[in-house]
Amino acid sequence: MKIILQKPVDNLGTPGEVVEVADGYARNYLMPRGLAVLVSKGAVEHADTLRRAHEQRVSKAREEAAEVAAAITSVPLRVLAKAGEDGKLFGSVTADSIAEAIESAVEGVEVDRRAIHLPEAIRSTGTHVVQVKLHPEVAVDISVEVDAAP
Repeated sequence: MKIILQKPVDNLGTPGEVVEVADGYARNYLMPRGLAVLVSKGAVEHADTLRRAHEQRVSKAREEAAEVAAAITSVPLRVLAKAGEDGKLFGSVTADSIAEAIESAVEGVEVDRRAIHLPEAIRSTGTHVVQVKLHPEVAVDISVEVDAAP
């Protein structure tokens, strides 16, 4: 059965795409939930509108993520943590503490802690590189300086 997607569906497509699926999947899952409609002449024109709107939303989100990435990289990030004399931390620096540091350093920017990828736990003072994934197509590496708290 050919249908037009109204909303994004994982592993199937984005709004406005015409896809072929099993009849039962379309009738019992996609159409009752408002995720798809049957293909018709008016629906195809509506699909074009949906596709353009989706592309505009995606490009706007990508541009906003690029602006946030530029703002984050332009400001040095510094996190204070309790540490011993040898530079080892009592605990570790988490994604939450890095997100708070970003939000306090760059005004008006909110970063979800799940967007911050720590390759391994930060357990020592010094400069560490952390990846922040702001959008599926925009990821930026930032330097985080970890200092011992007084």
